[in-house]
Amino acid sequence: MSFYTAINYWVLGGFAGEKSARDAIKDAKEMGLGLELTFGDCLKPNITQAECEDLAAFARDKGVGLRTLATGNYWGVSLGADDERERAAAIKFTEKYLQVAAWLGAGAVLVVPGAVQVAWDPSRPVVPYQTVWEKSAASLRGLLPLAEELGIDIGLENVWNKFLLSPMEFKLYVEQFASRRLGVYLDLGNAMLNGFPEHWVELLGNKVKAVHAKNFKGADCAGGLHGFGDDLLAGDVDFPAVVAALGRIGYAGPVTAEMIPFSRLPDLVLPDMDLARKTAGQLRTLFG
Repeated sequence: MSFYTAINYWVLGGFAGEKSARDAIKDAKEMGLGLELTFGDCLKPNITQAECEDLAAFARDKGVGLRTLATGNYWGVSLGADDERERAAAIKFTEKYLQVAAWLGAGAVLVVPGAVQVAWDPSRPVVPYQTVWEKSAASLRGLLPLAEELGIDIGLENVWNKFLLSPMEFKLYVEQFASRRLGVYLDLGNAMLNGFPEHWVELLGNKVKAVHAKNFKGADCAGGLHGFGDDLLAGDVDFPAVVAALGRIGYAGPVTAEMIPFSRLPDLVLPDMDLARKTAGQLRTLFG
């Protein structure tokens, strides 16, 4: 079994967005992978339709797919915020995000629905779980008509936000919308904090819209950010079990390497192209 494999822009260009999207496309071409561009840094929020279509044509010419988009914007403005103005800003951002995906010809965008806590940013408030559930659900209900009109899947990522901690919570949350356009962007490494990604695949089934591949090595019963290392093959993710589970649900979507050594931030100077090339080879070995 083989999958469509890609690499995330942050692995190639870092978090500041200094490397151009065209140069990242060239990098992905060299590695024989598709590319997940990131909106809000590499792709600026004011990007136009003409610029997106020109970029999509460039990628097609290089034979590089742009099937998903990601963003780090939701750590600063949340769809589940208790503050109405912040929530409105997150909704407006997501509307443009969805439109940019459509202009580029992507099929899915990564969305963080909200956060009870952003542990690495003490300036962000702790929001009650029920508030995040209710506010984020209301935000997504308002966004789904646009996603359906544009034909873009919203993939909610399992992240360390102290919200939707298990696959059963995710399943219950996603199924309340009864929309084929809302699903899960499953991060394999993130799932290892308190579970196993193959179990997520089995429970979520066709709600899995996209997959992020990274590894995580637990220590002292859990681990922390230091558990995300530099080697996709070093860690606790059982990749054969994940591949088998994806096969059982008939998954045919993208598997994108997001192998960033968070364990060395902020000391790490990104990008690390040696890491990117090593990861590309490992990804192809694991997923075809």
